[in-house]
Amino acid sequence: MTRAAAAPQVPAASLSGGNVAPKWVRVRDLIRELVARDLKLRYRGSLLGIAWTLLNPLSELLVLLIVFGMVLRVNIPHYAAYLFTGLLAYGWFQSSLNQATGAIVNNRELVRRPGVPSIILPIVTVASNLVHFLLSLPILFALLILSHVEITSAILALPILIGVEFVLILGFAYPVATMHVWFRDTQHVLRLGLQLLFYLTPVFYDPSMVPARLQPLYRINPMVHMVDAYRAVLVRGEFPNPVTLALLTAGSSAVLIAGIAWFRRTSHRFADEV
Repeated sequence: MTRAAAAPQVPAASLSGGNVAPKWVRVRDLIRELVARDLKLRYRGSLLGIAWTLLNPLSELLVLLIVFGMVLRVNIPHYAAYLFTGLLAYGWFQSSLNQATGAIVNNRELVRRPGVPSIILPIVTVASNLVHFLLSLPILFALLILSHVEITSAILALPILIGVEFVLILGFAYPVATMHVWFRDTQHVLRLGLQLLFYLTPVFYDPSMVPARLQPLYRINPMVHMVDAYRAVLVRGEFPNPVTLALLTAGSSAVLIAGIAWFRRTSHRFADEV
């Protein structure tokens, strides 16, 4: 059974138009059920199942540690924790957007089903990848402890950063999901773009290594600031720069509002196009 063909088992109240529960409760329950379905389908038939959530970033960590920690010898303190923080933050961004291209096209049955608002489908994609992100955090904390990094009160800002990144990713997820309905090459172009953006994001190197003349252009990339904010909280033990965090929040919110507006203007045609 393909992911597109699999119909989710959702509570009747979630799909009904009655007054069994407030609308926001029905939508919340529906999102929860669809996230659970997405996680089950992703690893159906897999021997290791959800363990791949941990194996994928760990294998990337191992390879990059060998290359930049032993061969090229990047001189960055607590490099394993530093590197894994960048991998998790960018990995959530990259995997969510790659999968968001199919949020509408791969859920034809749901798009055409009464009672399922298509606007929740990108949310499901980002939320299911958030689960993978959260499952990887214990390994990151283990690396921090093994690296003798002090966990400070700045850790209280971590939920704020996760919320800001969720908004940022969702803001881009709506337009890519919309574009893919009409332009099926979107996923290929996006995959290439995100792969290139990986090298323009300080995942395995320090932003200070970028030449000063390129810094203004380099810092247009919001993930530069997002990754650095995570490292401030987790590796450096300090609260993120409040001005940077405020700009990230405002920019992410603006992108989300614009993305939702475009999605709403075109969503009435999705059922005919998919």
